[in-house]
Amino acid sequence: MGCLGNILWIIFGGLFIALEYFVAGIAMCITIIGIPFGVQLFKLGLMALLPFGATAVEPSSGTGCLYSLFNIVWLITGGLCIALSHFIFGILLCITVIGIPFGMQHFKLMSLALWPFGKAVV
Repeated sequence: MGCLGNILWIIFGGLFIALEYFVAGIAMCITIIGIPFGVQLFKLGLMALLPFGATAVEPSSGTGCLYSLFNIVWLITGGLCIALSHFIFGILLCITVIGIPFGMQHFKLMSLALWPFGKAVV
């Protein structure tokens, strides 16, 4: 089911979402200050490309205060807009029975888009 879900996801817009994340990540990596945020956009792009079967987990080593600071900056500078867009797409897709699995993937991406620092995609 995961392979078929990923194929349908890519065909019906997942590739476009992932490309947006990858282009934004490249743009952020141009500056030294933006590199940590660009890396998080690559993480989001990877999960947006193949969301079925992928999960975002917190590493067992824990997170530090720097990750918390970066998450706050991320939330203020654009993470909230990204999360809200995934929330809206998730709600719209969950209206139909066929769209529920895709809506659930948007909700998973929403949780990663809110606090990406300190999480790993597995």
